[in-house]
Amino acid sequence: MYIPPLFAKSDLPTLHDAIERYPFAALVSSHDGQMTASHLPFLIDRQAGPNGTLLGHMARANLQWRDAANQEVLTIFSGPHAYISPQWYAAPQVVPTWNYVAIHAYGPLELIEDRAAVESLLHQTVTAFETPQPTPWQMHEPADFIDRLIRQIVAFRIPVTRLEGKWKLNQNRPADQRERVITALTNQPNENSLAIAQLMKTEQ
Repeated sequence: MYIPPLFAKSDLPTLHDAIERYPFAALVSSHDGQMTASHLPFLIDRQAGPNGTLLGHMARANLQWRDAANQEVLTIFSGPHAYISPQWYAAPQVVPTWNYVAIHAYGPLELIEDRAAVESLLHQTVTAFETPQPTPWQMHEPADFIDRLIRQIVAFRIPVTRLEGKWKLNQNRPADQRERVITALTNQPNENSLAIAQLMKTEQ
C-alpha cells in the first residue's frame, strides 16, 4: 500500500483496535496468475505472534481456501471514509480528495482442521459480534446441527507477518484548513463523514 509518512500508522495496539472496530475485510489470494477475493468477518488474537494472528472462516463451497492454503495472503480492512470538497479549504489551487482509514495485513493462510478448535472459533466469533446486542444470542444449538455447520465451513488462521496502517486525514494541510474540513464533515448527514471528522480531531 502506498503510504506517505504523514499518513502512516504503525502503533500495533492502534492497528489491532482498528481491526476489531472494522472487522469485515477482503481476503485476497492468487491462483494461476488470477486474483480472488472473499469478504469475511475476522477476529484478531493480539497475543499470537509478534503482530497478532487473524482468525476467520469461509464456506467450504468457496474454493478460495484450497488455493490460498499455505499461501501468503492479503487481508484488507477498511475503516470510515469521506469525500473532501476543495470548497471546504477556502484556499486557492486545491483539489478534491478522499479521507479514509485502511489496514493491510499479510501472512500465510493456515487451515484449522481440528474439530474442537473450529467449534471454539465459531463460539469466539459469535461472542465477539453478539456481545454488543441488547440480548446476545448464544450458540446453544443441538450437537447434530453444530456438526453439520462445521462440515460446511473451513476455518483458518493468518499469523500476521506484516501490518500496514494508513490514516489519510488531511495531515498535509494547514491547521486552519483542517478545522474547516472538520466543521464541514460534521455537517454532513452520514456516519462516515462524522467518523472521519472525529478521527481528524484526534490526529491534531
